[in-house]
Amino acid sequence: MVDDGSSAPRRHLGRVLRQLRVEAGMTVDGAAEALSFSRRKVWQVEAGRSAVSRSDVRTMCAQYAARPELADTLVTLAGQTRAKGWWHAYGDPLPRWCEPYVSLAAEARRFREYADGMIPVLLQTREYATAVCRQRADLTAVGDRDRLIEVRLRRQEVLRRLSAAPRLEVVLAEAVLLRTVGGPAVMAAQLRHLVEASRQVSLRVVPLAVRVHRALLAGPFLLLDFPPVNRVEPDPPVVYRELLTGALYLDRASEVAEYEQAWAGLDAVALGHDESRRLIETISAEVHQPEV
Repeated sequence: MVDDGSSAPRRHLGRVLRQLRVEAGMTVDGAAEALSFSRRKVWQVEAGRSAVSRSDVRTMCAQYAARPELADTLVTLAGQTRAKGWWHAYGDPLPRWCEPYVSLAAEARRFREYADGMIPVLLQTREYATAVCRQRADLTAVGDRDRLIEVRLRRQEVLRRLSAAPRLEVVLAEAVLLRTVGGPAVMAAQLRHLVEASRQVSLRVVPLAVRVHRALLAGPFLLLDFPPVNRVEPDPPVVYRELLTGALYLDRASEVAEYEQAWAGLDAVALGHDESRRLIETISAEVHQPEV
């Protein structure tokens, strides 16, 4: 399912509001009466069919006895379903299909990413990101390319947020480390950055010697996990896959289950944390040596 970027935040918001209503023991009709909404309005909001105002979300959260911090998050998300967020300020270089990712990433408590082509955006240096963006043939103006680079790097801010920073778990195919992007000096610096990052995040490598495995068949993907909504039941994970001309947002149980299995299979083939770090250091020292 290729998403045009306009409905994923609404669907996510509606799913959480629906779960809150159910946990509060209210039917759609009962909620509509208590909120002075029409039954159709409650249904449309929960189905992600229409945007909803911040004040309405605040009222619904109060009626459903949502935790204050959750209510604040949902009110913020409601604003993102109606108005342009920071990613719009950069103009066209950030396509609309990326907007839901920014909204979802702001709420996620854990990122699990498998990459077999390039270093994940969340771990890229500026120089590496610049080299990647230079491959965008559709960006002919230097200003557009610079804005795209800034947007990509701002994704990393989610890892530095002071309140409940998410856990990042990354599994890289060894080929990603061997592929030269931006020249030897850029790659050497990028690999040093990975070594440093591995002291704060989970970073593992699948060696080239490993044969076909489930994640290889799946291709690069990111699993976004969310905290419990109100009690103990977490919101379902979302699978995000960024493509050349769009993105996939997968949240059906059957779809997520396939990627969960692919992720679980990586445990059997990836090197351990310390061994992965040593491999990155070795490749940096032996493969990506700047010319003298």
